[in-house]
Amino acid sequence: MKLLDRYIGINVVGSIGLVLLVLISLDSFFRLVRELNQVGEGNYSYIEMLLYLVLTTPYRIVEFFPIATLLGAITGLGMLASHSELVVMRAAGVSILRITLSVMKAGLLLIIAVMLLAEYVVPTAEQFAESRRTQMLAKQTALKTDNGFWSRDKRSFLNIRDIRPTGDIGNITIYEFDEQHRLRSSTHANKALYENGQWVLYGITQSDIDVSGVKTQTFERAQWDSILSPALLNIVVIDPLQISIRDLYSYSSYLRENGQNAERYELALWARLFMPVAIAVMLLLAVPFVFGPLRSVSIGQRILVGFLVGLAFFLVNQAFNHLGVVYHIPPLLSASLPAGVFLLLALLMLRRV
Repeated sequence: MKLLDRYIGINVVGSIGLVLLVLISLDSFFRLVRELNQVGEGNYSYIEMLLYLVLTTPYRIVEFFPIATLLGAITGLGMLASHSELVVMRAAGVSILRITLSVMKAGLLLIIAVMLLAEYVVPTAEQFAESRRTQMLAKQTALKTDNGFWSRDKRSFLNIRDIRPTGDIGNITIYEFDEQHRLRSSTHANKALYENGQWVLYGITQSDIDVSGVKTQTFERAQWDSILSPALLNIVVIDPLQISIRDLYSYSSYLRENGQNAERYELALWARLFMPVAIAVMLLLAVPFVFGPLRSVSIGQRILVGFLVGLAFFLVNQAFNHLGVVYHIPPLLSASLPAGVFLLLALLMLRRV
């Protein structure tokens, strides 16, 4: 049986890899066309564009993996069926359940690989790619450190400790230097909003420094003339789905402890935890496509139907992610319901087979 597992696994894994390569190639082509419009802005060159496309590919692999798993498994099993190899296996007494188990064993290795990719490669590569692209386009110098976000604006240096996905920034300190590089003022603001193309600071404490001493003033609000663009803040505002599970857990806990809304990050955390379930469900769905009502149709028709089912899963999953945040559905329910529905569908189809 180990030989059977290996043979089925090689066919299924190879087909999944081929389908994934096709999907990533198509996506990369469309992203290349889109990025070409940005080449020439600031310091964004063709080399920078290619670097950006390469660094963002791991995230695309993780994003497309469930649908690639379904299509690849259908293709791999379909090729075995078209060569009558599955018929021989069935005639030799191998049950459909045993063939399904062989498919799931192969899928387990893929699940481990894609989870490691999502946990350890995607966050670093995605953050570096978005950071570098934004800096090249914005023509501004910026740096993210453990002490927050730093940026230079002429003779001023800016430090932001709190940047939220909504676009609000808080705990801002602006250090202004003169031409002799001497510190002349330090301004702290509780928060800042970008309103009508202009930054507005709130809760301001300003300390002016000269030879006579330090003079401190407070203001409720004031306009802030800065070349800092909201787009540059994308360096630290990353899609929660591109953050590691450890960081998602830590940040959502931090938000809850500070009385802030953590639903978006909790939903992303549960979505990542249910990713292996989603991939396993796609593998289960592939088996009825080969042994069920579609066994007499061509492999092209199977792939088309499989693509539609995979697309439906992707759209339903995305819809529940958005609906969960808008209507405050418990994150665990929002993340698990799409996989649960399609798992039930797969089990019902397998039972009919």
